[in-house]
Amino acid sequence: MQSENVLVVGAGPIGLACAISARRRGLDPLVIDAGAIANSIVRYPVGMVFFTTPERLEIGGHPLVCAGPKATREEALKYYRGVTRAEQLRVRTYARLVGAERQGELLHCRVSTRLGEHLIACRRLVLATGYFDHPNLLGIPGEELPHVSHYPDEPHLSAGRDLLIVGGKNSAVEQALNCYRAGARVTLVYRRAALKPSVKYWLKPDLENRIKGKEIVARFDTAVTRIDPDAVTIESAAGRERIPADRVLLLTGYHPDFELFRALGIELDPESGRPALDPETLECNLPGVHLAGSITAGRQISEVFIENGRYDGEKIFGDSEARARAVRGLDSQLRPIGE
Repeated sequence: MQSENVLVVGAGPIGLACAISARRRGLDPLVIDAGAIANSIVRYPVGMVFFTTPERLEIGGHPLVCAGPKATREEALKYYRGVTRAEQLRVRTYARLVGAERQGELLHCRVSTRLGEHLIACRRLVLATGYFDHPNLLGIPGEELPHVSHYPDEPHLSAGRDLLIVGGKNSAVEQALNCYRAGARVTLVYRRAALKPSVKYWLKPDLENRIKGKEIVARFDTAVTRIDPDAVTIESAAGRERIPADRVLLLTGYHPDFELFRALGIELDPESGRPALDPETLECNLPGVHLAGSITAGRQISEVFIENGRYDGEKIFGDSEARARAVRGLDSQLRPIGE
């Protein structure tokens, strides 16, 4: 059986930051991920521009250099790959944690790969699994059809097609605009009366102008009730309507893997899904098991971003001074190796 001092589950920005914090304190953590490095960013729309500025996406003191004032998806992916190399982090991709149980001082973690399932024993387990692997399902007929997806994709794929997008947040708005410009006939359906206030300031007026000009069709205060191979049924105060659709994107948000957490024995608040954590060390009710990043907020995933979650490794592996700095959002003590 493979044995590790620290196993970090999740090779996103926050998981990598946790591994850096551990490594700079003499530990040699193994990082595993069910997908690629920064897999959540891989799922972002091609060419997406981050809302936040580059320095707030940085981990380990490594500068994120980008061509414009904000980093793109592609620049971020290159950056996190580069940090992984520079820090010599051991990362095993496409390896999913499926269970764990304590045996004495060790946690025996069951990890699934394409070659089968095997065990990794560790003394400390850090869960930084994010939420992007678990979309919020609508629970309607046809949701499982092959032309339906819960993730943004390449706009070119929708050129010349009838595309229906469900959602009113950044990903839905950006996808609607990009697909319209790629030549899709776009209908946006959202259950609320207006777009979320958090929609990026440069996207909101763009979409509103496209709707006003009848270039994109919008249905607010509307719910999708059924998906068929050739059309989508929607319902609103005006009644029921059937809209032609060759492709359907259900961009309705995501949630942490609560089933895994419950299977591990992590205590969760029944309403919010928040895990019971020591606020200083992020250790849960299971000794030696820590949670980091957005999963610490339960269903309120929008409370934690890369900007504030990147300090969680200092809370887990640092001393009291490092934890205090992490709470204040300071990481100047984490400089790149060689500086």
